[in-house]
Amino acid sequence: MAGIYIHIPFCKKRCFYCDFYSTTNNSHEAFLSALQEEIKERKKELNGEQVSTIYLGGGTPSQLKVEDIQLIFETLHKEEIIDDKYIEEITIEANPDDLTQEYVQKLTTLTPINRISIGVQTFNDNILQLINRRHTAEQVFKAIANCQKNGLTNYSIDLIYGLPNQTIEIWKEDLRQALLLAPAHISAYHLTYEKGTELERMRQRGEIAMPSEELSVSYFEILRDTLLEAGYIEYEISNFCLPHKHARHNSNYWLDVPYLGLGPSAHSYDGNKRQWNSSSLETYCDTNKRRKNIEVEKIDLQTKYNDLVVTRLRTIWGIKLSEIREKISPEYAEFIWKEAQTYIQSGHITYNEANDIITLSPKGLFISDKIMTDLLHVND
Repeated sequence: MAGIYIHIPFCKKRCFYCDFYSTTNNSHEAFLSALQEEIKERKKELNGEQVSTIYLGGGTPSQLKVEDIQLIFETLHKEEIIDDKYIEEITIEANPDDLTQEYVQKLTTLTPINRISIGVQTFNDNILQLINRRHTAEQVFKAIANCQKNGLTNYSIDLIYGLPNQTIEIWKEDLRQALLLAPAHISAYHLTYEKGTELERMRQRGEIAMPSEELSVSYFEILRDTLLEAGYIEYEISNFCLPHKHARHNSNYWLDVPYLGLGPSAHSYDGNKRQWNSSSLETYCDTNKRRKNIEVEKIDLQTKYNDLVVTRLRTIWGIKLSEIREKISPEYAEFIWKEAQTYIQSGHITYNEANDIITLSPKGLFISDKIMTDLLHVND
């Protein structure tokens, strides 16, 4: 099986923390024309794999008209890239204020979307304004109500902790409000001050400050305790779901499933190489420029091993040592087994002998970055 990721680069305005490629340019028609062309041109790259998941990310995909989204799926069907009987999940990212009753109704009747990922980030209106989000907490509840009215009950919400001016009390309230919405899935990420973002410039000017490491750990502890007690499963460090409601598309990234990336800045992976389009709408919409600006990275055994460590160890599925032996090499299996011993003995890594799998223990989740770094293979 395989996945398709489609990058919709449009935003009404830029969030101050975001470093994903997006533009406030409204050249929707030129983009859609270029996307259709790319779909036709690259359909054979799936090598006959059946597509099981599709993800429309961004940017803000909900900035497109529903009729434009419908056109994308019509093209995928026309080019025989997707077959409905194999599709498990089709997700679209959306801003709460875009999810009006009319928009959601059209989305559920004109497109095969069956899952929606809503960028909430926080329910605190003052912080939403500070980070330049364009919705309010009230609009989140209205958006969820519109989804429920139209039968779109498989919805996920994104939250961020470590935001400027956020306190433990505000974070607890964010989680309380999130649970009132009863989402099938919650993604919660620690804020990263990315180079080149407005938030990082604000930090450098001394207008805001990063939380201490101790406070960051407290946020994560509260997140896990609250969601696990509410019946959610932590199937990946930053992702929680109700039973059987994990994000299938994102899980495939962690489980080494190939995917085709379409749109400006979109990445593709076929097991042997990664490639990505230019992060420029202008370049993307010019066929010759797009073709000339595709970058490719061949994946050697060391890279494949390191990728597996930083993706699989983040999940409840862990790393199967026999898979490393068979897909990479016995030497790498011996290497990770040796390097993992210290953490197995300290209780940060659990080894399941029956399944030959190592996973992070709850204790290990709190130092996951260090563990993964120590398990990476670096040439001397």
